[in-house]
Amino acid sequence: MPKIVEIKGFTFQYAGSSQPALTDVNLSIDEGEIVVIAGPSGCGKSTLLRSVNGLIPHMYSGTYIGEVYVNNLKVSEHKISDIAKQVGYVFQNPENQIFMFSVERDVAFGLENLGLPRDEIKQRVDWAIDLLGIKEIAHRAPHEISDGQKQRVAIAGVLAMKPKLLILDEPTSLLDPLSALDLISTVKHLHDTLKLTVIVVEHRLDLLVPIADRLVVMENGRILYNGRPRDVLGDEGLLTIGVGVPSIVRLTHLLRGDCSFKHLPLTPSEFVEQINEA
Repeated sequence: MPKIVEIKGFTFQYAGSSQPALTDVNLSIDEGEIVVIAGPSGCGKSTLLRSVNGLIPHMYSGTYIGEVYVNNLKVSEHKISDIAKQVGYVFQNPENQIFMFSVERDVAFGLENLGLPRDEIKQRVDWAIDLLGIKEIAHRAPHEISDGQKQRVAIAGVLAMKPKLLILDEPTSLLDPLSALDLISTVKHLHDTLKLTVIVVEHRLDLLVPIADRLVVMENGRILYNGRPRDVLGDEGLLTIGVGVPSIVRLTHLLRGDCSFKHLPLTPSEFVEQINEA
């Protein structure tokens, strides 16, 4: 598969910092993958995302060693506006990118900045609003809608730009469990429908590992684990790092001495199925 992201020997230390935020990071992401990045606070997840969307080195200065490519563009040699055409970034708090007088205007904002023709803007806005299922709130003010709806509006505004890569930074952190589950289902639907590559930084691994192709775990600016979620979560060493390991995985590790599992269950239904078989 073609690579959408390639990070080679990448080290970055912010100006004024006493130590690197990332150290010798190597990571490749194939087109069409869903990759979840996890790790304790301060492990370098946000710095990694900033390196992919071009904020590093163009907005954050510091020591930059190595190479970062997005869709064959060398990030350090292209403007943020060039990278933004490839990468759609949804912030942890959607209110950081929703500020117009109506949902429809918010979705159109990025397209207007690109100077696209009015007819194309209207077509893309209608397409994104329908895709995210927010047509009924298109003319409402953002402050009148729920947090879950705000996340959908933020994602619609990003998708209207037709990016190759969608990055979600802790998208469920402000949501209740039901809204979080609904959002993750939407992300999976978008991935399957649009063949998008998706990178998600998230602590709620119980919702994401069942749909993820790969789980990357970071600590102290380095990648410790990088593999299929079932393989990574099967390592008991992960339990001591401070990652939100799903409860059903923790339970499986506790029972392994007494029960035989064909493979590590990632969901309660998988767990029950294997227990019944045993």
